[in-house]
Amino acid sequence: MLRWFFPASYLDQECRVSVALVTGSGGLIGSEAVRHFAGLGLDVVGIDNDMRQEFFGAEASTAWNVRRLTDELGSAYAHHSIDIRDRDSLGKLFARYGRDIAVVIHTAAQPSHDWAVRDPFTDFDVNAGGTLNILQNVREHCIDAPVIHCSTNKVYGDRPNSLPLVEQETRWEIEPGHPYEQGIREDMSIDACLHSVFGASKVAADVMVQEYGRYFDMRTACFRGGTLTGPAHSATELHGFLGYVMRANMEHRTYKIFGYQGKQVRDAIHSSDVVSAFEAFFREPRSAAVYNLGGGRHSNTSNREAFALAEQITGQEMITEYVDANRIGDHKWWIGSNEAFQADYPGWKQVYDVPMIMREIYQANVDKWVPGA
Repeated sequence: MLRWFFPASYLDQECRVSVALVTGSGGLIGSEAVRHFAGLGLDVVGIDNDMRQEFFGAEASTAWNVRRLTDELGSAYAHHSIDIRDRDSLGKLFARYGRDIAVVIHTAAQPSHDWAVRDPFTDFDVNAGGTLNILQNVREHCIDAPVIHCSTNKVYGDRPNSLPLVEQETRWEIEPGHPYEQGIREDMSIDACLHSVFGASKVAADVMVQEYGRYFDMRTACFRGGTLTGPAHSATELHGFLGYVMRANMEHRTYKIFGYQGKQVRDAIHSSDVVSAFEAFFREPRSAAVYNLGGGRHSNTSNREAFALAEQITGQEMITEYVDANRIGDHKWWIGSNEAFQADYPGWKQVYDVPMIMREIYQANVDKWVPGA
């Protein structure tokens, strides 16, 4: 395998290969990170115990993705079925690799508003407690390794719904001339708003990542993602917007629209663009960095617009059911600004837009999701 160059601090005198440790390695962003950092020449250690199957059922299992990673990468990928709540097992793994760990990419989480309400203890233990476990192990075993944390725009709660919005034919849009017209920035307050149980657990994790950066002078970044998407998503109704739009269309499922007349807007960023941002931070890490990261004005869609695009791609009409009540704390309009990240990392470029993303999801899953294909 081609070995790339790294800063001298990541290589000891024996020139051992550096390690990227990825939690949630079977998921959308985790698996993309595994491939990307293995391609840079790092050995990758993955942690994933397929909790997604427990959260959302068999169709959401990430086991297929782990098998594919193992087959594709061989000895460059070592998989560990560890629960990030298990401090003893995590501690042993971190101690095993120690200062060979050059970067930690933390994508493991419980990702659903609806699921969190059913079991708040598990949601908080995974999202907040699991993140603390990762941070403390980095502090103890590989303190120089940058920690890249997949946070979420849900840390802003329902604050975006207080923005002045205008109803258009197929979407909600922000009032022209508003300071956030080009996207919501990190200066939006997270206080005095409804977060949902899931949002609150992610706030706790987000703030703890920042605190370890400041208090212990560690290199940490919270990437507050919009809709993270791509063909490796194990899409299901409660999580995975564009992937599930395509799956519902291709499998002739009924897609439930929850409120807002189906005009709610999301920005969508491909997993490849996300991970290229992670690489940029890895190469020039900072302490306690916080970045919104999403499709921005380059890549966004409403439910209605996504349905129309899915129909155009497949030639198959969407089957939908409208539920008048929106999900608690759900955003009516979210387009984030990548301005802060691009100011710090001007070399990062976003490649994918929504049509490209949806076509790729279709092409990658046509054999699985089209009946009789």
